[in-house]
Amino acid sequence: MKDSKRRICYITGTRADFGLMQSTLVRIQKSEALELSMVVTGTHLSAEHGSTVEEIISAGLLVSEMVRLNLTDSTGAAMARNIGVMISSFVDAFEKIRPDVVLLLGDRGEMLAGALAAIHLNIPVAHIHGGERSGTVDEPVRHAISKLSHIHFVATDDSRDRLIRMGEHASSVFVTGAPGLDGLSELITSTKASLCEEVGFDPRLRTALFVFHSVLQEADRAGTHATNVMEALVGHGLQIIALMPNSDAGSESVRHALRQFEHHEKIRLLIHLPRGKFISWMAACDVMVGNSSSGIIEAATFGTPVINIGIRQNLRQRNVNVVDVEPETATVQKAVNTALQHGRFSLENFYGDGRAGERIAGYLAKLPLTPELLLKFNAY
Repeated sequence: MKDSKRRICYITGTRADFGLMQSTLVRIQKSEALELSMVVTGTHLSAEHGSTVEEIISAGLLVSEMVRLNLTDSTGAAMARNIGVMISSFVDAFEKIRPDVVLLLGDRGEMLAGALAAIHLNIPVAHIHGGERSGTVDEPVRHAISKLSHIHFVATDDSRDRLIRMGEHASSVFVTGAPGLDGLSELITSTKASLCEEVGFDPRLRTALFVFHSVLQEADRAGTHATNVMEALVGHGLQIIALMPNSDAGSESVRHALRQFEHHEKIRLLIHLPRGKFISWMAACDVMVGNSSSGIIEAATFGTPVINIGIRQNLRQRNVNVVDVEPETATVQKAVNTALQHGRFSLENFYGDGRAGERIAGYLAKLPLTPELLLKFNAY
């Protein structure tokens, strides 16, 4: 007899999506109505990227399947080939796990592969953070996942409206807020003084948090862009916590660029920061610089000034703490000066109220999973 609990399978491929989803996944696992399994892939299984699968295991979450990828080739071709590998592997995983719902977040290739595998096995797909814009390869991939999904958990009213205009049925689109905002304040486990002591920084001096990823359409310039931004920060005399990038096309040139600064007395290059440390640095730093969605979505909760670099987050809704600049040294220096003069912003964040996980778990437990749900068609 089938277990009475509804089986939810989440796919995770990077430290970023897992960090955003961890509290929601824990809530799903603790639910009396739900049963959680996870398929782990991508950089989680790479020593070069910090072997972050260990954080998943340490959180007490069930890792049902691991899908290893070739991450040594940081090109668009390698990204496309890995999607093919994941589709095949995810089909095998889903046939073993037999989930009632496949849960996905965002716009990465592993999520697209998961959606394609699930719909061909007649498994409903629930997608988080659909309806948002970014203007690079991420945007069409995100919208493709939305069109392959049956249930949508979105962060804002604007995202809901956009999905409905794309033909998704209004009855299947739910505004939950961004799960990455859940429990943010509780994640701050360290003061600026203790954070600085850990890395040998002076807590009296200003500090920047740098998170920069390559963009497929600009992969050949990613290293130059990273160098330009780092030179701007160094020229301003800031202490810099710089995180290594993900595995997308062009990422190796970003790594090479950052390594040129690794012996600078005011720079610390880190492969990975656990979620609590990352959020603590985000809350403590004087400015966050780069092109991570965490600067767009989470940083506003702490009023942290954010300098968003380049096109990776194009057209995404901004809180008032974000300014957009091109990856040019002089332009970034000017923006840093303005951000430091302004200081922190008011603690307002229209991406949510910190209760997304509660809403998502509730919908997953109660929404009817009828055969008609799988018969997708555009509402217009």
